[in-house]
Amino acid sequence: MTVTRVDKDFDNLTLTLVAEFDAPVERVWWLWADPRRLERWWGPPSHPATVLEHDLSPGGTVTYFMTGPDGDRSHGWWRVTSVEPPGSLEFTDGFADQHGRPTSGMTTRVRVRLVAHGGGTRMEVRSVFSSLEHMETVVRWGAPEAFAQAVGQMDALL
Repeated sequence: MTVTRVDKDFDNLTLTLVAEFDAPVERVWWLWADPRRLERWWGPPSHPATVLEHDLSPGGTVTYFMTGPDGDRSHGWWRVTSVEPPGSLEFTDGFADQHGRPTSGMTTRVRVRLVAHGGGTRMEVRSVFSSLEHMETVVRWGAPEAFAQAVGQMDALL
């Protein structure tokens, strides 16, 4: 499997996922940079994503929803804070209503790093939560496992 490690650090409010791919950094980057490719892996297999807006520039916005097995939709948003193709992306992630407007104060700062490693690419996604309660809630919902499943879909797209 692509994912080599998922570390939960409740003291520092971080969740770090590490994955390795047999593809160059530029190809892995396009899985983030192309909205049609992003939606093919961003949600876990049981909750595929649909990307509505995709502006990967500083200050840009990404809006999306994930559709569950029963047709229920969970909306989310990113506010891009930094982007340096093809090696790094930083954004704030949060929940949204059906129009893409933020709905809660629970936000996560996300840092993505892609580096050449062993003839392929090593990807590190580090999430920093807004509070211990937020992190505990997300972990209780099974988000670390769901995200690992989502990232696990990337290999087939490379």
